[in-house]
Amino acid sequence: MSPQPLVPRMRGFGTTIFDEMSKLARDNDAVNLGQGFPDTSPPAAVLRAAQQAMDAGENQYPPGPGIPSLRRAVAEHQQRFHGLGYDPDTEVTVTFGATEALASSILALCDAGDEVLVLEPAYDSYPAVIALAGAVERRVPLEPPAMGETPTPATGTATPTPASTGWRLDVDRLAAAVGPRTRVLVLNTPHNPTGTVLDADTLQAVAEVCVEHDLTVITDEVYEHLVYDGVHTPIATFPGMRERTVTISSAGKTFSCTGWKVGWACAPGELTTALRTTKQFLSYAGGAPLQHGIATALGLGDDVYAEVADVHRQRRDLLVDGLAGVGLPVTRSAATYFVTADVTPLGFDDGEAFCRWAPEGIGVAAVPVSAFVRDAEAVRSLVRFAVCKRDEVLREGVRRLGTLVGVVPGEESA
Repeated sequence: MSPQPLVPRMRGFGTTIFDEMSKLARDNDAVNLGQGFPDTSPPAAVLRAAQQAMDAGENQYPPGPGIPSLRRAVAEHQQRFHGLGYDPDTEVTVTFGATEALASSILALCDAGDEVLVLEPAYDSYPAVIALAGAVERRVPLEPPAMGETPTPATGTATPTPASTGWRLDVDRLAAAVGPRTRVLVLNTPHNPTGTVLDADTLQAVAEVCVEHDLTVITDEVYEHLVYDGVHTPIATFPGMRERTVTISSAGKTFSCTGWKVGWACAPGELTTALRTTKQFLSYAGGAPLQHGIATALGLGDDVYAEVADVHRQRRDLLVDGLAGVGLPVTRSAATYFVTADVTPLGFDDGEAFCRWAPEGIGVAAVPVSAFVRDAEAVRSLVRFAVCKRDEVLREGVRRLGTLVGVVPGEESA
């Protein structure tokens, strides 16, 4: 047997950075502000629905495309929140999380040598799935914001001024990246890890590029209900886009059940047939009682969705203000579970080095933004911190970070 059995196209992929950082957090009993999973439970009604489905015997294979009630709930959700109409039988597919929906779509739509555009920083599953398909990844970098002025913790006199402008997509740069073999654009908004929400003008310009070059768009919209500033608008709502878009989302982030891995893809019939063809040979189907739980979740009232956003907005503000208060330039993300900060004031000009040291060094885990890019230079000192934790956990994480610069949050400096 070959000493290196892994096929060449996958040899650049090791253990995901999220597993690495969470393991360091567990091994060192660290505050985990790295991997994006909440430390709270799903709504009680959702748990009850899943348990009732188990008790009722819904423990065998569900239909490959998903149980009918969940496909109907997804279709109703898309109409209710975005004005998008989908046939639950022929245009909605339930998947093992958004990751499987993305993999099914790329494997179905991309042949060897086809090019796929992604926004950078890019979530790590995108390049991996593109490699699995034998396709070629082309990155379009987002332009980073000017970080906020760093407060002066030693005196306590400066007012923290976290940046709020967000990262920006240069659509001309996107258009210039399209080549004769470009087949697909993977569009992630709200964007992980930057927390950026692409505005309507930007999305309109992106849509025009896609129509002009006959591109299929695969969207990752898992943070659609975790928007704090601005408005999330699916690109499928723009002229000429519904017929060329696979819209992907999931329940894990919205309803604090990331371990359930219930996602979905909405697309016109021909695209749905294509992705179902590959999806059936990945997982086929699973999580039958959990699908019943999510069918209930999607039908919850507007007040539940509003509370999800409000709670996480407050946690974002708590963490942003806390990080700024201990001297870190930080962006006030417009959405998602995350904020990014510059750890240079903590004595590190390398975010990855900081993240590998911090779980043992001060008992805090985070994720370097360099894990999401090819050329780390522009983001070398940036670190992603998760806000989806209880207030006391966020405060403790900030307190531990503050020990590096002699700051105790909430106390006046001498």
